[in-house]
Amino acid sequence: MAHQHSSGARLSPSSDIEDRAEMSKVLAPRLAYFAGVARTEHVTRAAQEMNVPQSTLSRSMARLEQDLGVDLFARHGRTVSLTPAGRTFLTSVERALAEVERAAEEVRADADPTTGKVAFGFLHTMGAETVPGLLQAFRADHPRVRFSLVQNYGEAMLERLRAGELDLCLTSPVPDAPDLVARRLDEQKLRLVVPADHPLATRRRIRLAEAADETFVTLEPGYGMRRITDDLCKEAGFKPRIAFEGEEAETLRGLVAAGLGVALLPPPAVPRPGVVELTVTAPRAAREIGVAWLEGHPDTPPVAAFKKFLLSRRGSLLPT
Repeated sequence: MAHQHSSGARLSPSSDIEDRAEMSKVLAPRLAYFAGVARTEHVTRAAQEMNVPQSTLSRSMARLEQDLGVDLFARHGRTVSLTPAGRTFLTSVERALAEVERAAEEVRADADPTTGKVAFGFLHTMGAETVPGLLQAFRADHPRVRFSLVQNYGEAMLERLRAGELDLCLTSPVPDAPDLVARRLDEQKLRLVVPADHPLATRRRIRLAEAADETFVTLEPGYGMRRITDDLCKEAGFKPRIAFEGEEAETLRGLVAAGLGVALLPPPAVPRPGVVELTVTAPRAAREIGVAWLEGHPDTPPVAAFKKFLLSRRGSLLPT
């Protein structure tokens, strides 16, 4: 016969978030015990299978029923059977436990030294050649490591690092923040890109100050290259007059080719017709490329291996 419980110790139903969180904290440790007893319909046998004292298991089931305020089991001597409420509860408990096990398997798989996963972010301008080359070289010694790749601008990637969504990212400028660790790996010279029919297109070199009267096309505020462009123009003695703002370097090259302005950009992976790229002699036009990760964040073996690989590429990160 089902036993009765005092209503005084029951969790009262509530839609309040804190109450739901408190209920989860109280119930969660007992769910596996409940599923074991429900599966065997025998407390002693379940205790033996789960290697816990029978008294512990019995008390846990009694407290679970008390906290829920319903009878989950009908007692028949040494055996038990699920009540209708117990069968309803079991369906959700088995689904929850399966999800926990799936999540546990996933994180174990991601941390596996041989087949684990690295969440890696990088700038759009490094996606065509630099990053594919790095991954190819790394996978020569780690052929089964998996990568979750994210292309974005620098500030967005740093936000994802802080949120735990990325393990590592290649970015520019190299960040200087107390919650991040960053290491300079290489630098990339920037060029002034002009239309092929522009008067400056006959030149090979230029001082940036000579472009003070030009209209610029740039990346949007928040992008590292935009900050570098603004800083270099300021150092050259002028504020750039901006006609268009974009999100991707090759789009800017297309705008330059269409005669809509000039741009400061890193070298393209593949030369683009319709533009001429001039070496900037003054001020020194380059951007530093670095790798960043979250301070104090523990590395899984595959992340540690890829981090070590990136750091070994100091001075040779970029294609020549």
